[in-house]
Amino acid sequence: MQSFFADLNLSLPILLIVGIVVLISFYIGRNMKYIKLPSLIGYMILGVVFGPSLLNLLNESVQLSLSFITEIALALVALSIGLELKLSSLKKLGSGIVWVIFIESFGAFILVFTAVLLYTGNLPLALIFGGIAPASAPAGTVAVIHEYKARGTLTKSLYAIVGFDDGLGIIIFGFAAAIARSILMHQTGIDTVNFFELIWPPFKEILISLAIGGGFSIIISLLVRKLENSSDILIILLAFIFISVGISHIFHISIILTNMVVGMIIVNTQGFSIVRKISERLPVFMPLLFILFFTLAGANLHIKALPSLGILGILYVIARSGGLIFGSKLGAYFGKVNKNIRKYVGLGILSQAGVAIGLALIVKHDFKGLGAIINGKEMASGDYIGAVVITTITATCIFFEIIGPILTKYALTKAGEINRSK
Repeated sequence: MQSFFADLNLSLPILLIVGIVVLISFYIGRNMKYIKLPSLIGYMILGVVFGPSLLNLLNESVQLSLSFITEIALALVALSIGLELKLSSLKKLGSGIVWVIFIESFGAFILVFTAVLLYTGNLPLALIFGGIAPASAPAGTVAVIHEYKARGTLTKSLYAIVGFDDGLGIIIFGFAAAIARSILMHQTGIDTVNFFELIWPPFKEILISLAIGGGFSIIISLLVRKLENSSDILIILLAFIFISVGISHIFHISIILTNMVVGMIIVNTQGFSIVRKISERLPVFMPLLFILFFTLAGANLHIKALPSLGILGILYVIARSGGLIFGSKLGAYFGKVNKNIRKYVGLGILSQAGVAIGLALIVKHDFKGLGAIINGKEMASGDYIGAVVITTITATCIFFEIIGPILTKYALTKAGEINRSK
């Protein structure tokens, strides 16, 4: 069957494949409500069925051709997050949200680092897994919020957390990877390691993202201010989304962080009418992008990777979940936030996908050839670390991408911020 679809796929135009995927995904997603699951779970299931794991209609070649859709969707998700991060609204949530962001991020790092170190005894490997753990996948959380039109303090908190913890996660990973790399280079006999040069890249990435996002926000605000027609505003928004994705590639910076900064500066510096003009345009095409994004995400989830999960993968899942959930509870306690946030915010931030896999790929690339085989054991080599990290993170992301949105919906429902009948 897989071979049949692979052969058929060679003769099918890419737009025909996209049309079929959108149509079937739409109806499968709608029917998810009968089993009380978010639509995106249906999209992902179809993606797995159509992907290389089963029918191979969405093979790697098709996925590569459509990768720009994933990037556009992430950019729009980030922009929508930024537009929700109005400082006056965040002040109402209190400084407690900062406690939550810091403690859940470092909680995930510490628990995963400790668990991997105790199990493997491999310090560089533990640092890398710990550094990847705080990274989240905001698309899943935002998609659930949009689908159920959630509103309330927990919803606002989730927007803030999934937005800011990616920036913090990049910094944590940067430090952890720099230390791990330094250890491996020392083992290789390369002692002239400038630690500042190792930790500078993540800071540079954030600074460039802030600069570009800030500049774009000013230009967009000036252009949109003179427009009244909603179609014209849509064109300007899409143009800058495309430009931001392209520039993010050129400078190797975060698409999510750059576009979140755009939205955040606009909502905090421009009048209500301009913000409304922009925010009202986003829901027009985001449902279509969510269908394509999560169907393609499902196609990327290789079922064959699941058997490789192993004890290390199970430890990572348990430790990361525990760090995020209990870290957010502890942060909420110290920050004295309301009980809905304290009880449920940790359940809404478990999704993990693209960013984590991207960081794992960086490890595989940058650590190649480092370290040494000590006493006949490969565990000290960078090649071994890169292979283990990419395999384990890919497998665990399957779990987090499925369970994350389900728990987000559960948390928002229990907090009373979405319609219980949905």
